[in-house]
Amino acid sequence: MTKKAQAQLELCIGGFSDAGTRATNQDAFAVKVPSSYSEKQYKGIVACLADGVSCSHNAQQASQTSVTQFINDYYCTPDSWSIKLSASKVLNSLNGWLYHHSKENLRHDSLITTFSCIVFKSTSAHLFHVGDSRIYRYRNGLLKQLTHDHARPLYAKKTVLTRGLGMDCNVDIDYQTVGLQQGDVFLLSSDGVHDWLASNWLSERLSTLSKEKCSCNFLEKVAQTICSDALYKGSNDNLSCLLFKVESLPNSGIEELFNHALNLIIPPALSVGNEIDGFKIDKIIHQGARSHVYLATEQNTNKQQVLKMPSLNFVDDLVYLKGFCKEQWVGQKLTQTSIMKILPSIKDSPFIYHICEPIEGITLRSWMENNTHPPLVQVCNIIKKIVFAVRILQRSAMVHRDLKPENIIISANGDITLIDFGSIQIDSIDEIITAESAELPLGALDYIAPEYLNGGQATSLSDLFSIAVINYELLCGELPYLPSTSQSLQKARSSQWQYRPIQQFRNDLPEWLNKVLEKATQPILAKRYTAMSEFISDLSPVNKNAPKNRSSLSLIERNPLRFWQSFSFVFVVIAMIELFVILLG
Repeated sequence: MTKKAQAQLELCIGGFSDAGTRATNQDAFAVKVPSSYSEKQYKGIVACLADGVSCSHNAQQASQTSVTQFINDYYCTPDSWSIKLSASKVLNSLNGWLYHHSKENLRHDSLITTFSCIVFKSTSAHLFHVGDSRIYRYRNGLLKQLTHDHARPLYAKKTVLTRGLGMDCNVDIDYQTVGLQQGDVFLLSSDGVHDWLASNWLSERLSTLSKEKCSCNFLEKVAQTICSDALYKGSNDNLSCLLFKVESLPNSGIEELFNHALNLIIPPALSVGNEIDGFKIDKIIHQGARSHVYLATEQNTNKQQVLKMPSLNFVDDLVYLKGFCKEQWVGQKLTQTSIMKILPSIKDSPFIYHICEPIEGITLRSWMENNTHPPLVQVCNIIKKIVFAVRILQRSAMVHRDLKPENIIISANGDITLIDFGSIQIDSIDEIITAESAELPLGALDYIAPEYLNGGQATSLSDLFSIAVINYELLCGELPYLPSTSQSLQKARSSQWQYRPIQQFRNDLPEWLNKVLEKATQPILAKRYTAMSEFISDLSPVNKNAPKNRSSLSLIERNPLRFWQSFSFVFVVIAMIELFVILLG
């Protein structure tokens, strides 16, 4: 494969802010262009502008705190989180702080501010907005307002804010994404600017930016000119303007994140004794249609590692290769012992493969073959450990999507390790790459949740479905639904989803357990457990709140009608006996 020049997202940036005719400037803006490639790749370039409400004595503190604290906290969120999740978490926390510190004060001392933000990442701009500051885009001679003002007019040019940071304990933030084109110009402004300048006036000023490559100094001068225009037009408010011009974008097609990996060579199938990048193959662990796994000794250190290599069958399958790249990303980002650890690749190696730390144990599939009909308590402990591992992914905004016994390693003392992340869904990565259409949903059809199987979005509850299927299979060696007889997506989607009570295969298990597993494997998402913690709580054999075994229930619990019929019969008999005694007497 021929390597392409790796273009990157490049912006030209300029801004200006001034108190205008007022004594203090209650506007604030901040921009961060990360110096770290990783931060820029996963978190993007962030710009935000805030305008503190003029009736508040703390307006300046509110606006400055909002822009600085947002940027600081946003870049501290996990790389695996999507931009929407990261920004929403930070903004809700920030809103809570502002509201808490002003709720006991008088209205004029509140910390309330508007907030408009753009996160530039890859080929998209992510917009977050509340209040009446604005975000515009100028493209091909046309100016478009991208945000909606959360304000109500009073008189003349006076308005009252209807929504803003710090106004209430809960805040509704507008969010949208827009695609980027080279030459796009974005403008962020406070109402002291846009309330006084007509759209055609702004378009004329911005037209000077789109003609040729600009310097940041030039954009700063244009931003200052726009603020001066508003002041000349009679603005009596603070003046703030931020400008961004998109100078270049990442390569289209195969995204920049995977360019290097996708240009590497897939090694041929290796034999014991072969060498690659200083590793000598000691043992073939697995050779399948999708991948080859070897135990190898690193000759420089004499340390054994596991090498996982993609199969040559997938040399032209971008979906598979991108999944292989994501697997390495996960194995290096997550350091918990229950997650397969992947070491950095050999520098300057021409080959694509993973170097994994060896994991002691066997697959859960092998364990099941050696342990038919295991005790319920033992299975519950295994499932709890699987849930613990999956929760690590969940907290990082990841969905495994291919949980099955073959992808879980269990050690001799019962510890669990998740492996094979080639099908994993990572929000932050999915914002960068363009997923090509796959023939089938990623993962084994017998374990995939119906909502994902039918083309919907996989969530943590989809992983819960897979865990519950594994739980069922661990106990009785069967699946809760009839297994797929082929890899036909159409046949899998047309499944009737008729749950099979677990007592059909193992009659020593209690009815309450059957009800727990039936709920956890519900094909209708709304009827499934809403959290893994609920499932684990009900799964515990000692949980008194779990559905009870019907044989242990009292008659009134099992059949209330029968109980009251029996009670009435006894009462009638007693009454008749009493009447008979009276008549004899």
